[in-house]
Amino acid sequence: MTQTNTIRVQLNGKEREVSTGLTVHSLLESLELHPGMVVVELNHDIIERDRYQDHAVSEGDTLELVHFVGGG
Repeated sequence: MTQTNTIRVQLNGKEREVSTGLTVHSLLESLELHPGMVVVELNHDIIERDRYQDHAVSEGDTLELVHFVGGG
């Protein structure tokens, strides 16, 4: 049996492979998103920004990311 260093998650409606061992915070960093500018829904629950490091990303999770963009 081959061990892999990735897991599959649903990210904004699309299946994606991400590294194992990520937290929501480290996932956002790997996607080059500023954690303070993103609202994250993990498995249908909105996660508070100050708790992003407390939530591990697991195989089969569903994440919705809403990124705020400034402008005028």
